[in-house]
Amino acid sequence: MITIVDCGSQLTQNIARRVRELGVYATIVPYHTTVEEIQRDKPEGIILSGGPFSVYDEGAPLYSKEILTMGLPTLGICYGLQSMSYLLGGQVESTQQREYGETYVHIQHDNPLFHGIPFDDLRVWMSHGDIVKEVPEGFTVLARTSSNHVAAMQRHNLFAVQYHPEVDHTQHGRKLLENFLNICEAQRIWDPATMVDELMRETQDRIAGKVGIGGMSGGIDSTALSVLLHRMAGDDFHPIFVDNGVLRANEMQEVQKYVDPFGMNVNYVDASQRFLDKLKGVSDPDEKRLKIGHEFIAVFEEEARKIPNVTYLAQGTLYPDVIESVPVFGVSSEIKRHHNVGGLPERMELEVVEPFRNLFKDEVRKIAEHQLGLPHDVVWRHPFPGPGLAVRILGDVTPQRLEILRKADTIFIEELKQRGIYDEIGQAFAVLCNVNSVGVMGDAGTYEGVIALRAVTTNDFMTADWYDFDGKALRTIANRIINEVAGINRVVYDISQKPPSTIEWE
Repeated sequence: MITIVDCGSQLTQNIARRVRELGVYATIVPYHTTVEEIQRDKPEGIILSGGPFSVYDEGAPLYSKEILTMGLPTLGICYGLQSMSYLLGGQVESTQQREYGETYVHIQHDNPLFHGIPFDDLRVWMSHGDIVKEVPEGFTVLARTSSNHVAAMQRHNLFAVQYHPEVDHTQHGRKLLENFLNICEAQRIWDPATMVDELMRETQDRIAGKVGIGGMSGGIDSTALSVLLHRMAGDDFHPIFVDNGVLRANEMQEVQKYVDPFGMNVNYVDASQRFLDKLKGVSDPDEKRLKIGHEFIAVFEEEARKIPNVTYLAQGTLYPDVIESVPVFGVSSEIKRHHNVGGLPERMELEVVEPFRNLFKDEVRKIAEHQLGLPHDVVWRHPFPGPGLAVRILGDVTPQRLEILRKADTIFIEELKQRGIYDEIGQAFAVLCNVNSVGVMGDAGTYEGVIALRAVTTNDFMTADWYDFDGKALRTIANRIINEVAGINRVVYDISQKPPSTIEWE
């Protein structure tokens, strides 16, 4: 077993997943866990997670220094490198040369941690503003970034890297973690499939004999959840599709086409006007999510009253939703409020059931495809946020602005599918900006809206890179949007990575 000491990172669960995928069980404990408690579980190694803090911050999550003297192989990641340096007498400081997203690292010394990893420039994912200026006594610097910052160090069985090997966009990240497990001589007896089996059993036990409802949006998370619970509970589970007025074009028809073959008793509710009324004059993204989340629950509870004996509400909440919305162990940072996590009212009339709460989207897709038999078009449909187009319209949400965005978004997705690149992209969508720009059409001046296009490659949606279109494709897409969508005279393409940006704009 590997024990992961969580210092508040958004990626701690990613670390656990990667370790488990390599056949070793991993458990997560908060940073204030005592050495005695850690030793009780007899781990074969320790991993120190990243986190949003500086080691010098008041209340920074500093674990016991004794963890570093237990004699177990230990790997620090990001803040884990900085905290290890700080506790052992090294020098950590803020830097003007911050490193977020894609960074290149050069390995300087052969080492078991980098066994089988090329010494040439290594493309990694960073997310830090502090650096280790001086490593502690006895440590060897194993690698540096192109900015000459310490990227990896070692002393005996203490290892640390400044970058994130647990994310998909880091080259040879899994290999580094595998090397660390080899250093730990960890037993490879964990089967990731058992996690899914356990999830199924727990859900079956929890809903047995109960009547429930669940939100159905047409996305893979809620569709897979609905099919799963329908198979477990039959007609005792009632999926509800709510038209909240901020959906994509023809969304209800698309959902019906996808889910009707599964024979579920889906209840379609048109609540569009009441949602739009709630959103009038609201421009703050967090307030949008709150109002939409509260209104969703109100609709669900009203529908539940029409069904005898309903006791629970099922949601397709994923782990990225949770860790971006709710601080973990009291130290991780809230990134944004998800309507189905931080947007829920404090007093609920229904029990909330979230079977996928500790899973990532790629894991849900595996369940959907291999265990539920959902078709390719459903499994690989791009994610759509619960608050819908409300958080893809910057500023006020109005029927006119919704119509503009729907048309632009439809054109974008049509072009991706026609070019056969839709499945290469993890998520793609249009954003209606809250600015106008000067243009010229037919020799006349215009002052109209701006559409931003976003397309990213990602597997787990915790990190993402922008999709590298060829110029001809972008030119065609932009021309179509400007020519076919009244009120738009400019199209821009978002080339920011996650981190530092999120995938969605709000």
